[in-house]
Amino acid sequence: MSFFHDTVKRLKHLAVPFFGVSVTIYFAYHIFQGDRGLLAWWQLQKQVVKAEATAQSTGGKRSYLENRVKLLNPHSLDPDMLEERARLMLNFGHADEVVILDPERKIR
Repeated sequence: MSFFHDTVKRLKHLAVPFFGVSVTIYFAYHIFQGDRGLLAWWQLQKQVVKAEATAQSTGGKRSYLENRVKLLNPHSLDPDMLEERARLMLNFGHADEVVILDPERKIR
């Protein structure tokens, strides 16, 4: 009976520290690996930076396209823009013009 009593007494003394260490390890793991942990936060920060760069790029393209659309507005039609679009869409050129093709230029 003495052996059993000593074993139970030792386990009681070890239970509280074991529980404390277990809780500490649990929370430490979730600080780093959890759904809202540091690693998830770092990944979200990278996605935010990437999204902001995409937004800036898209904003520049949008302002460029808005300017071109404004030039084709029926109330303030720009003759040069109209001629450029007609030539591009109809594949038209005058007989005395020289056409130089640039393979690196993107057609818009």
